[in-house]
Amino acid sequence: MRKLMLGDFAVARGAWEAGVKVASAYPGTPSTEITEELARYDEVYSEWSPNEKVALEVGIGASIRGARAIVSMKHVGLNVACDPLFTASYTGVNGGLVIAVADDPSVFSSQNEQDTRLTAVSAQVPVLEPSDSAEAKEFTKLAFELSEKYDTPVILRVTTRVAHSQSLVELEERQETPNRAYERNIAKYVMMPANARVKHVVVEERMQKLSDDSNSFAINRIEEGDKDLGIICSGGVYQYVKEALPNASVLKLGMVHPLPFDLIAKFAKSVRRCIVAEELAPHIETQVKAHGIAVEGKNIFPRCGEFSANLIRACVLGEKKESSAESVPARPPVLCAGCPHRGVFYVLSKLKLNVLGDIGCYTLGAVPPLGSMDAVVCMGASVGMAIGFDKADPEAHKHSVAVIGDSTFIHSGITGLIDAVYNKSHITVVILDNRTTGMTGHQNHPATGKTIKNEPTYELDLEQVCRAVGVPNVRTIDPNDLSAMEAALKEELAKEEVSVIIAKRPCVLLTKKLYNGFRVNDKCKKCKACLKLGCPAIVNGKDGITIDVSLCTECGLCPECLQIRRHRRGGQIK
Repeated sequence: MRKLMLGDFAVARGAWEAGVKVASAYPGTPSTEITEELARYDEVYSEWSPNEKVALEVGIGASIRGARAIVSMKHVGLNVACDPLFTASYTGVNGGLVIAVADDPSVFSSQNEQDTRLTAVSAQVPVLEPSDSAEAKEFTKLAFELSEKYDTPVILRVTTRVAHSQSLVELEERQETPNRAYERNIAKYVMMPANARVKHVVVEERMQKLSDDSNSFAINRIEEGDKDLGIICSGGVYQYVKEALPNASVLKLGMVHPLPFDLIAKFAKSVRRCIVAEELAPHIETQVKAHGIAVEGKNIFPRCGEFSANLIRACVLGEKKESSAESVPARPPVLCAGCPHRGVFYVLSKLKLNVLGDIGCYTLGAVPPLGSMDAVVCMGASVGMAIGFDKADPEAHKHSVAVIGDSTFIHSGITGLIDAVYNKSHITVVILDNRTTGMTGHQNHPATGKTIKNEPTYELDLEQVCRAVGVPNVRTIDPNDLSAMEAALKEELAKEEVSVIIAKRPCVLLTKKLYNGFRVNDKCKKCKACLKLGCPAIVNGKDGITIDVSLCTECGLCPECLQIRRHRRGGQIK
């Protein structure tokens, strides 16, 4: 049976068909749907881990014990998982271990545009890259086979376009794969220096064998066409190449590390002009040139951003085609109407504080009119940066705060808070507790009291965690109580020690409720102070200030100067 499937869903299906037993992840767009889909299969143990490092360690443990395991994350999540990844390359596997990583060319939902292939080169692990959903499923199954055959973790790299596009997938039955026998093996799995030195040699030999063998892998294939032009490509770029240059000869690479250099040399000799088309870093191009094979690449293609068929035609043929998308009006991202974070950032902006931000939907607090965020780097960095502010300037703590989400705090904010207490910092941290992992689609985490399968479990108490690491000042505030929020911030900023304010209110999208909404009455003075909230339900139109009742959630944050009445559905006013 064939089914139209999202790329991420196809990866999950491939893992299930391959007999995977354990799936772990930390949610991160565009990889989140892989583990969400796997959680639907009863045969697979699935979990949301506190962070990507733990997720990979769970996968490594399952693999060593003999089960097939898949670990999913986005590209920046792989940074967090690099510590176990680099050593897992040395230990190798028992049961197959696949790491599904989603890169984000053009930075649709990330803080950078890094290329996972470069990490894989450094970690010395192979990388498969599918070009559509059908290949996503098949390459996942192949990745498990290669993992066990070559005794290595395997990275399955997808990009946003492949992860979130749909194509037809041939569904097959699950092949139950019994756990491999576990045998205690200190030389293999205990990476102290003496063992690691030996294993490094093994890794180098393994990668050379993979490179040699990949010349005959079916996923690396030559598609013969016009001998005047040859394109080397992989992943989603392959689809753009086939659309833009249908007559060109193509070398489609399914394994992008290590590369099949004999096959590449053969292909390059068969065409007059050979071009490497790849998004982001010149990974393939650099290695091919290092092997003495003449190719073009980043001399004609950009190093930044996502490719398209139009871009390839323009770069290779010099043809430029106007895109209608360029004339589409911009729609700036904003916090949802009724978002519990809005009140916090409104107060922070009002007090003109320096705000060290973090990764989450609350990063939108940086967007005007709130405009209340000074720096955002990575998960958990807000706490560490606040410490840095304090140590660099003894007066900084009086007008600086760190903001961090509940899921992000658990991910990597706790260690920063320990540092703050241990090293006697003077910082104020605001934990934005909206009771979910909001930015990636409302996944559970340890403080929600629910597992990935929505089963009840222990609910981590954030107040107790903060007190347990030694924070002397901890309080919980409803962020929609602007007066209480402002008073709490002023009090804690005045203290010469660590303070934590937990701004606790559920994400408005978790509340399944029909709202009546508010409207502006005739007493509105048109001062436009309400616009400082940045609420998308408040509209500054040609007829003055109005409220879109279809968006209004009656959060009550509208300033006192805004004259409002409750709206009754059906057009009646009460």
